[in-house]
Amino acid sequence: MNDLLLKNCKLVDKQGEYFIGIKNGKINSISKNSKESETEIDIKGNIILPGLIDPHVHFRDPGLTYKEDFKSGSLSAAHGGFTTVIDMPNTKPQTNTYENYKEKLEIANSKSVVNFKLHAGTNTLEEMEKIAKFNPPSFKIFLDLENDESLEEIFKNLGILKEKTNYNGLVTVHCEKKSIADECTKKEKEKNENNAIDYSYARPSIAEDESIKQAIKLANKNNLKLHICHLSSKKGLEIAKNSKNVSWEYTPHHLLLDNNAYNSYGTIVKTNPPLREFKDKIGISDMCKDSIIGTDHAPHTLEEKNKGVWNSAPGIPNLETVLPLLLTEVNYGNLDLKLIPKILSYNPSKIFGFDNKGEIAIGKDADITVIDLKKEGKFDIDSFYTKARYTPFKDFNYKGHQIMTIINGKIVVNNL
Repeated sequence: MNDLLLKNCKLVDKQGEYFIGIKNGKINSISKNSKESETEIDIKGNIILPGLIDPHVHFRDPGLTYKEDFKSGSLSAAHGGFTTVIDMPNTKPQTNTYENYKEKLEIANSKSVVNFKLHAGTNTLEEMEKIAKFNPPSFKIFLDLENDESLEEIFKNLGILKEKTNYNGLVTVHCEKKSIADECTKKEKEKNENNAIDYSYARPSIAEDESIKQAIKLANKNNLKLHICHLSSKKGLEIAKNSKNVSWEYTPHHLLLDNNAYNSYGTIVKTNPPLREFKDKIGISDMCKDSIIGTDHAPHTLEEKNKGVWNSAPGIPNLETVLPLLLTEVNYGNLDLKLIPKILSYNPSKIFGFDNKGEIAIGKDADITVIDLKKEGKFDIDSFYTKARYTPFKDFNYKGHQIMTIINGKIVVNNL
């Protein structure tokens, strides 16, 4: 007997309607016929997706919990249709020591309503050997904060770490070359007056492109796999596509906005890397079966977002907007519905080692996101679960929305 039976479900890759049986937190049956179950829920012909996986969130816990914490962030994730997230290491303190990593694990275990893993920060080889005992999905390097010499050392140590421990060899990277960004920022600041859009020229796409080249070279040299976070430039995408052992992710803001948004929203859309000129940016047409979405959910207070061009905090919250934004593109005919489970579930599960997730298949974890492709509405910040009170997609009219989130067989969100 199943614990839970979802009836009248549509699957993206199959015709007709199905019954999905769940038992002990796993998908137990997928059938055209009803199965005996303790509880039944009528999905009413809506579409079942494998639970969404976001490999790039900033939940600000510990140290910056006035912006977000693991409870509010994970609730935001669940209400956005995400069943699994991976948190980034740049909290206070950073998760780049054994003790700090252990502390954040304990915090997340006590607060999170979704499944999670934690990226590790880089440190000395000795400290990273200790962190490797936790099997982090990757070590994260912020290339925009490092010079050429320090990067050589970090990648070298990660190569050694791979040989000495069970570390999987995956490096996630923020690609902006520090020397180029510093030079261009200095030039922009020399103007008599600065506008929000100047930030996009202070950290131009060439800084990202050159950094991607450098990261690929260093990863290959040290026998490592590379995952490029928030890839935003068209040329950077071409470089990545022509390289081996490289994956990448897109954010919704880099896909859907260009730097003209600074003229409308000011520093609310300030983010790193910045929004690109239209001629240089990636877009929805660049999405394919191998793509991944990483929201780079990066909440701040409104006060921090409104401190001028140079002092405003960079970052945009995205967990509760990204799926409706993409489903709207599906309804517009700009995106194939069959790509949605690939880019938001299957591909991140394979890259980041979630072997039991990412598919609607017997034996997989019962992490499920239900969507209503016809549901229409307008984003309302006051209804969001994140602590962040801003989004460039405020009042955006969407068509298509998540209506249920099931995590490990348990219904966490139900708006059916």
